[in-house]
Amino acid sequence: MKKTETIALQQVAQEPPVKSRVLSLISFRNISAIYIFVVLFVIFALITPKTFLTAGTWLVLLDAQSITVLAAIAVLVPLVCGVFNLAIGAEVGFAVIFVAVLQVKLDLPWGLAAPLAILAGALIGIISGLLVTKAKIDSFIATLGMSSVLTAALAYLSESRQIIGLQDGFRMLATSGIPLSAANPNFKISTPVFIMLFVALLVWFVLERTPFGRRMYAVGYNPDGARLSGVNVDRIKIISLVVGGIIASLAGTLLASRINAGDPTVGPDMLLPALTAVFLGSTQFRGGRFNVWGTVVSVYVLAVGIKGLQLLGAQGWVSDLFNGVALLAAVGLSKWERTSRRAGAIRRVLPFRKKSSA
Repeated sequence: MKKTETIALQQVAQEPPVKSRVLSLISFRNISAIYIFVVLFVIFALITPKTFLTAGTWLVLLDAQSITVLAAIAVLVPLVCGVFNLAIGAEVGFAVIFVAVLQVKLDLPWGLAAPLAILAGALIGIISGLLVTKAKIDSFIATLGMSSVLTAALAYLSESRQIIGLQDGFRMLATSGIPLSAANPNFKISTPVFIMLFVALLVWFVLERTPFGRRMYAVGYNPDGARLSGVNVDRIKIISLVVGGIIASLAGTLLASRINAGDPTVGPDMLLPALTAVFLGSTQFRGGRFNVWGTVVSVYVLAVGIKGLQLLGAQGWVSDLFNGVALLAAVGLSKWERTSRRAGAIRRVLPFRKKSSA
């Protein structure tokens, strides 16, 4: 028997049976968020069917959480590289104020103000990256300090008041979309939803289908090993924070368009739900590894739970309680994932591991 045939037979023998793979894919450990969603859906559908099951409720939920998804992806990208960015909420809030200041106080057209606000997010990411990599400040401390600086900056720019009078065309950025009914133009999938899906697809492709994405996972899993393999760890960490800053500023720009004002109180509150979704998402689909689609699903599962409670008459503080408990549970679940499984999942995407085993 030829050597190649022997190797092929060995590979087939090592592959788990189809039934085993299917059971693994649909196991609670792998897609627990899906099962939680089904349970929440059934409960609230039975209790509040007249409001919870309406198409309008779900379209509003889809639109409202699209910006939260963007904020969560902005948290996810640095976390893949082992960098915590606690300034995401402040970055979103700063973009809300900055894009409003450019339009109202500097009288710039919104078509120029929006890209400038996003570029400001990239600059914030560069500064955070340099603090982490060159100044050797722990990412917790560096981004927490940056969050405080940005909070002060947005309060200074806005004078702690709402900035109103944004341009009419800017408002259309978040309110436009594709109508689903000719009789009701407001019954539509909004532009932020499509932007969110585009960003999610782009980040997923880079992380899962490119050598650069594999290097990012390598840096997050074993920075010393990645450095010895020739990976520029500091550069990748800086790039991850820049990308996170850009996505966060995009979320802030869309949020300013949605509320049609520069509100200094919005933005910072997004940090908790974003972190919760990312950690809960790490327990979904990819064996304990931070991933895009687990994060997206987790955002909407959490939103369904909060929306159902709100429809039952729950007070506003319930959302903070729900997200806080979910974050603790998500971190606990991520720690509960078997170490060998997590290591194996990440090891499979490391290029230097593949070369060494060849």
